[in-house]
Amino acid sequence: MSTIQNVEKDITKVVKDLGYEIDKVNLVPSGRRELGEFQINDAFSLAKANHTNPREIAEKIVAELKKDARFENLNIAGAGFINLSFSESFYLEFLKEIQKDIKNNIDLEPTKKIIIDYGGANVAKILHVGHLRSANIGEALKRLTRLLGMEVIGDVHLGDSGLQAGMVVSEMMERYPDLPCFKENYQGESFLLPITSEDLSEIYPEASKKAKEDENKMKLAQEITYQIQKGHLGYCTLWNQVKELSLIEIKKIYSDLNTTFELWEGELDSFQYIPGMLEYLKDKNLLEISEGATIMDIKKETDKKEMPPIILVTSNGASVYATTDLATIVGRMKRFSPDEIWYLADNRQELHFEQVFRASKKSNITTDETKLEFIGFGTMNGPDGKPFKTRDGGVMTLRDLINLVNEETRKRLNPMITDEEEQKEISKMIAIAALKYADFLPFRTTDYIFEPSKFADLEGKTGPYLLYSTIRMKSLLKKAKNEGYETYEIKKLKNETDKEVLESLLTMPKVLKKAYDTKSLNDIAEFLYKITSTYNKFYSENHILTSKDEELKTSWLALTDSVYKTNLLLLDILGIEVPEKM
Repeated sequence: MSTIQNVEKDITKVVKDLGYEIDKVNLVPSGRRELGEFQINDAFSLAKANHTNPREIAEKIVAELKKDARFENLNIAGAGFINLSFSESFYLEFLKEIQKDIKNNIDLEPTKKIIIDYGGANVAKILHVGHLRSANIGEALKRLTRLLGMEVIGDVHLGDSGLQAGMVVSEMMERYPDLPCFKENYQGESFLLPITSEDLSEIYPEASKKAKEDENKMKLAQEITYQIQKGHLGYCTLWNQVKELSLIEIKKIYSDLNTTFELWEGELDSFQYIPGMLEYLKDKNLLEISEGATIMDIKKETDKKEMPPIILVTSNGASVYATTDLATIVGRMKRFSPDEIWYLADNRQELHFEQVFRASKKSNITTDETKLEFIGFGTMNGPDGKPFKTRDGGVMTLRDLINLVNEETRKRLNPMITDEEEQKEISKMIAIAALKYADFLPFRTTDYIFEPSKFADLEGKTGPYLLYSTIRMKSLLKKAKNEGYETYEIKKLKNETDKEVLESLLTMPKVLKKAYDTKSLNDIAEFLYKITSTYNKFYSENHILTSKDEELKTSWLALTDSVYKTNLLLLDILGIEVPEKM
């Protein structure tokens, strides 16, 4: 249990001992530090429940808290706002605790098994800027949830059963008609794919263009897609090879974004569960035929707006996204028995997932105990406020966006870094930090504007600023180690700035808890900036290594070490790596 949760637990006991019913007292950072570092506002809800004056309750609580040496500057503002600060001895004990292990400043959540479905790359298509937020937010939530003590499985859930499969295979048939997989007597013998990743990047756009312009080509693509879904040996063999080729670049870009997956599965992996699922739904009398399509009614009496039925099989017998998503749940429940499944997708996908979740619950594919959650996000827009485009107006690829930011960060590298390969590696790490941090700053459902030059800057609320500051902390600790300081005695503080840093560190468990509850990383991003800028203020006010006061010096080094480790921990949650120099 973290220090701040222990304090809240103790204050809660005080309130209960006074005769008031309360689940938990909540310490809130104060907006007016002259009144106190923290505030307790629970007197108001207690007064309402007990039909009394909040100030009277506040006075009783303060009278008891004054007996505790951890608290100072206890006072009541307004109608019953309790303000308090912590003593120097309290902060020193707190610093000793997190010096033992920075994870002592984390509160674990109840153990659960969670599958997070994020990434959503489409096979044979190039990753574009629209894939950035799913990768970033999904990976960070996975890392955060794992840090808080849960078992987490990340699944990329590739788009590999849609119309692009038929389009690519039909285009390959036109270009390479002699491939063994197109022969009627094909028995599954191996063959070499006659294309490269570069070829593939232009095959899908060309095939899509032809299908849109020629009705017959579109029908052929649709028929091949249907045959792939049904397991046609030749088409599936070719498509699987195309998939492997496509995954080389997809995995490389995800790797650049420090995004990893435990499962590299896709829609086609769910097809083994579809026949049994449809039979199960039919036996439960949940399916009906409408205009040749197989649908399932998912309306509820409490609906205030129309909820369309979920389509599971089209009139021509094909499966759709709803079919594969529902079948994927069947497979996940059978293989992993998760407590929760989270889905990361654009806000506009909310209706689709609501339909799938309702179908899952209504059919008892998942029980009431299994939580299915849609985690939507907004879009990243260019400086003009519109979706990020290339200079010629096309959709910008994720690779091009990374390169664009890389150009900006490279301009700001320390001129003392002269090695070409080192420059490339460091500027790329900074570029990823700039991209990711900008992505996390707004609440996840918010659209935001990304300006490469602004977010690549070493000053202000940016990823490069955090990296630069963290590297400086590491450098200071390294110098201290060279002077013989391996461990740090914690003896005393000097002024309010020291306490401000510790005050910020104290609240970290609340920040992590809120990020977990809201499924958004903006509070962690803001906290990182706050703790870093507060530390930088402390750093500029004090000459740490040249201090003549040995007790103060070692305490300051412990403070620096704790902020440094906190930054590393939180940057790692965000999937941001820290270079050795920049």
